[in-house]
Amino acid sequence: MGDVRVVLIGGTSNVGKSAVARVVAERLGFACRSTDALARHPGRPWRTPGWEVPGHVAEHYRTLTVDGLISTVLDHYERLWPRVEELIAEHAAGLGGGGMGLVLEGSALWPAYVSTLTVSRTAAVWLTAEDTVVRARVHRAGRYAEATAEERHLMDKFLARSARYQSLMRTELTRLGLDTARVVDSGDGRSVAEVADAVLRAVDAQGGGRRVSPRTP
Repeated sequence: MGDVRVVLIGGTSNVGKSAVARVVAERLGFACRSTDALARHPGRPWRTPGWEVPGHVAEHYRTLTVDGLISTVLDHYERLWPRVEELIAEHAAGLGGGGMGLVLEGSALWPAYVSTLTVSRTAAVWLTAEDTVVRARVHRAGRYAEATAEERHLMDKFLARSARYQSLMRTELTRLGLDTARVVDSGDGRSVAEVADAVLRAVDAQGGGRRVSPRTP
């Protein structure tokens, strides 16, 4: 780990960021946070025990095209980035969380924004999974087989947005030269602990947490 104080874990929805981040944080003795806690964009459009989909969330997925969904979420991440960057800088300098290191996860960790970071002691890893894996996870969480036609439609729109996000993310990672040793497949049958091991190896490979981007965007 060298002197890394901030570990960033990006990726599309339902690739396991939250679960992996918690394990990585526990192993490092770091705090664990999600970018969703800073400002949440309309989240999952399916019911869970004790939680119903708010009307505005259902309307969001019902009315927007996939292009519209992607545009709104990327606009949201752009507006959120200054707050994310400030949080990263604070923890990298030992000023945030009582001096604790930080594992920060979230889809808001868009490669083009992360590549502009100039703070040291920070490393970034992106999780990916095949679309079929993400689909199976969402179908299981949303009880797709038991859902109404309307509920299935909302889940299908969410999945289409997630797949488009991941495709664009992978293109960005390649363009920025961040696609080698910084991408971990979380859907190849490995356990959360095994994915966390791979994330920590990727962090170690980044040379002690120097500037994230090897290439000017």
